[in-house]
Amino acid sequence: MSNTTNRMNHIFRPDKKTFIMAMDHGANFNVLPALKNPGKIIREIAEAGADAFLTTVGMTEKFGEDFIGKGIILRIDGGVSFLGDRSKPLQTVVTAEDAIRIGADSIITMGFPGSKFENEILSNLSRNIMDAHKWGIPVTSEALPRGFEGGDDSRTPENVIFACRQSVELGADIIKTVYTGDQESFKELTESVYAPVVILGGSKKVPERQLLQEIKDAMEVGGAGVAMGRNIWGHENPARYAAAIAKLIHEDCSVDAALKELNPKF
Repeated sequence: MSNTTNRMNHIFRPDKKTFIMAMDHGANFNVLPALKNPGKIIREIAEAGADAFLTTVGMTEKFGEDFIGKGIILRIDGGVSFLGDRSKPLQTVVTAEDAIRIGADSIITMGFPGSKFENEILSNLSRNIMDAHKWGIPVTSEALPRGFEGGDDSRTPENVIFACRQSVELGADIIKTVYTGDQESFKELTESVYAPVVILGGSKKVPERQLLQEIKDAMEVGGAGVAMGRNIWGHENPARYAAAIAKLIHEDCSVDAALKELNPKF
């Protein structure tokens, strides 16, 4: 068994599904007060059923025991923050060798075709993939047409499918992207992208039933799980919400059953 396969097995369960808890936001955005005590939240969510954590150098090094052996996907790009003017692209600030030293199972970087800085970002993605594969580290690509630059026409199903397919053509091993909004187009995506696809939660707070239904819909047509953060760690009961999502992903339960896990009085 290769090093790459071993590391993928730290992220995906034998059913080939995964619940990745995204906690990398603090490298660029304000996460206070919700993540004032990250160690406590990490441990609670790990115990509740998360399979892996998408996280930062600081959290990985400072809260190693709280991850209780779960998979680690390390954010390697940065160099900008929400306080800046967005006139410069994200930079690669962590190497594959750094990731091995820290104990990561995968690295994650951006794939933003059509964005203002697509040349720099896509070139970085390609270089990071080639570098990581020398060390047997799988690469997760956050594949989003035009990145975070907005525009109503940027995240059409066709553009999302293209962005995801481009990332696997460049060598990415895991794809993180948005749900396309309907099962027909998302099925087309998963059938067109020869790597596991996990859906993100986004920056907006989404009602519990809506979020769980999107996860269910995505899983039914080939989705491999989720990589979600703010909607979970920003919830009044992150551990119970995580348990509900884990049940939905790995036990193929109904949305109502997941909601009952979240709220026993439901």
